[in-house]
Amino acid sequence: MASFQRRTPEEVLKSISRLNHGRLKVLIGAVNGSGKTYHMLREGQLLQKQGIDVVICAVSTRQRPETVEQLGDLERVPSIHWLEHGVEKKDLHLEALIERNPEVVLVDSLAHRNRHGASFPTRWEDIQFLLRCGISVITTVNVYELEGVTELAKTHAGINAKETVPADALVLADEVRLIDVTPETILQRYAEGHLRGGSNQIPFERGNLAVLRELALRIVAEGVSESLDRHREEAGLVGPSGAGERILVSAQYHWNGSIYIRRGQQIAKRLGGDLLVAAFVNRKRPLTKESEAFKQSIVRLVDKVGGEFAELPFVTRRALPGKLVRYALEHNVTRIVMGHSKQTRWQELWQGSIVNDILRETRNIDIFLVADRAEHEGERIMPAKIAVPTTGDLYRRLSSPEVEQKIEQIRRGKFKVYIGAAPGVGKTYTMLREGNYLLKKGIDVVVGLLETHGRQETADQVGQLPMIERRTVAYRGTELNEMDTETIIRRNPEVVLIDELAHTNVPGSRYKKRYEDVLEILDAGISIISTVNVQHLESLNDAVEQITGVRVRETLPDAILRLADEAELIDVTPQALRQRMKEGKVYAMDKVEQALGHFFKTGNLIALRELALREIADDVDERLEAWEQRSSLRGPLRRQELIFVCVNSGSNGERLIRRGFRIAYRLKAPWVVLHVQEKGKKEESDKWHQKMNDLEKLTNRLGGKFEVAAVQKPRAIADVLRSKAEEYRATQIIIGQSKRSLWERLWRGSVVRRLLRSARDKDVLVVADYDPYVTE
Repeated sequence: MASFQRRTPEEVLKSISRLNHGRLKVLIGAVNGSGKTYHMLREGQLLQKQGIDVVICAVSTRQRPETVEQLGDLERVPSIHWLEHGVEKKDLHLEALIERNPEVVLVDSLAHRNRHGASFPTRWEDIQFLLRCGISVITTVNVYELEGVTELAKTHAGINAKETVPADALVLADEVRLIDVTPETILQRYAEGHLRGGSNQIPFERGNLAVLRELALRIVAEGVSESLDRHREEAGLVGPSGAGERILVSAQYHWNGSIYIRRGQQIAKRLGGDLLVAAFVNRKRPLTKESEAFKQSIVRLVDKVGGEFAELPFVTRRALPGKLVRYALEHNVTRIVMGHSKQTRWQELWQGSIVNDILRETRNIDIFLVADRAEHEGERIMPAKIAVPTTGDLYRRLSSPEVEQKIEQIRRGKFKVYIGAAPGVGKTYTMLREGNYLLKKGIDVVVGLLETHGRQETADQVGQLPMIERRTVAYRGTELNEMDTETIIRRNPEVVLIDELAHTNVPGSRYKKRYEDVLEILDAGISIISTVNVQHLESLNDAVEQITGVRVRETLPDAILRLADEAELIDVTPQALRQRMKEGKVYAMDKVEQALGHFFKTGNLIALRELALREIADDVDERLEAWEQRSSLRGPLRRQELIFVCVNSGSNGERLIRRGFRIAYRLKAPWVVLHVQEKGKKEESDKWHQKMNDLEKLTNRLGGKFEVAAVQKPRAIADVLRSKAEEYRATQIIIGQSKRSLWERLWRGSVVRRLLRSARDKDVLVVADYDPYVTE
């Protein structure tokens, strides 16, 4: 809503000064050779075509052929050359740039330190000066050159950055775009001699490159998350966005407070989320000496683990749930971590239950109850870290099946996927550009399936690439076209480009989904480069619906992305994507207004971008752990887990299964899904059997185990769930929020409440019953 409050003279002057202030765009990458300069020059060329006055200064192509090609006819303003320890350096010629006064200047190396006696000590200060003069700047930086990241880069990747830039440089930028490149691509460029020079000596090892890549992904994701918070606050939206995780630990000044915080920290780390800790205090009652000591210990611990701490005042115990839920909504919390209730059933009825009241008041926030092991097992510390395989495994002789599996992996084609946050980010364009690059190197590349969607820029990238004709499929009196898998295999190229991995084939095709065709082609020894949007990943289906209000029907099992040898993100800012949309470069002009007002709303694009960044960062982390069996940036796994998911025949069964899969995958844990059915119930109909079949298919597709159990009475459901969880030795139980009314709970009992009372020795996650109207 517009503000009608009159602005102060200072605010007016500030607004006027910003009108003459240049814009800053930063392209960030993991290391030299990521392609930052290439993309910066390409953006300069596009701006020049639009009539914008663009120049370059202090740009280093390092004689990389693709980068040199992008220089085109861009005007160069001479830089000031000087030597440092025999290495040539380039400073910006500020006087020449001010005299030339272009609209935009392209300049490399944001972290560059200037020669002695220069107008400013650093390039960052040079750029700030240019911005104040009304000249916009597009520049580049490596993630390890950001202050605040340098220590992590040194610890995890062995890099000691000599030149750095303040961490707030990204905060002050108008746009930050990640140039994502896989370690395999960097190593290939290095092997081909394209990576030379640079002020920092990078250990070109896959593990180090993966760590730097993950740091870049997470740094940009944090910035996107902050911009999403600001956007939602301006729009008056409250509650979680669905893009990132934010964990709130409710801790009292008691001996177990540190356990809850540690557990919350582990959850936040593994899910790539933020950590908040809140403690309630009664202002009318001063803290005891013991409580004061616990408070100091908790405050120190929260600071140590990088969380945010807050004290929440309260007057009566019954006011606690409402106050905690309001605080969680105000801070966009996705999950509240707290201890199990220690009350008996009669105490809960008489005094009220904080846990039950919180469950009753929340909708879009999950509740995670930490196992009370002190009561059941006498433990007051977290279980030990999982043991890693011993070096003796390296000398063990492989079995015949293992040998066959290794041979199949060698024979199988390589698989690379370009992933984006939304249509129009440039996945197909990049796939075709890589195809042409491989073709120039003498590799046999063909286009197996291409969808340009009428985008001329994309169609122009086909170049000399040969196309495989589509086959015709008759369907309901109409002839439709599909990818011709058999012809591709007969043609037997080295590499085939296949667009839209999540596509559903025409009925009557050999396979239902395109990814199944892809698997057959890979098994034939043909390598594939493909594309997909993050919204098509099966386990993100609910998060995408929460963000956009759209249920995506075409989905892809997450395992297909994990199967890829390389998964690379094509990152574009929401501003740039919406501008492409307005120019008709994504959809036809008659669809632009509708798209901008629905799926392509700024808030949606920011949230989807954060989702994509975090998903690829987690994927990099998982691969790094698998390669090197070392602790990840998300911290070590604390114990061997088994995830136990409880579903009913209601509408949220699929959501619980997807949530169970994502948690199990992050914890590298097996997982089981159980449905308990009351015998003789009328629901045992064709509709019920179809529902069970759908739930089982989804579970199997995501790699879990599905089981159905029967009970005689509804009040026994919780006991069966508890018994089965014990049978599987589950460490974490996942169950949906109860939808039963008060009268149904009195008559039939509450499965959730009965389970919480009987499973206090286990972690229990109560998944929120998502209500889209809570955040509107």
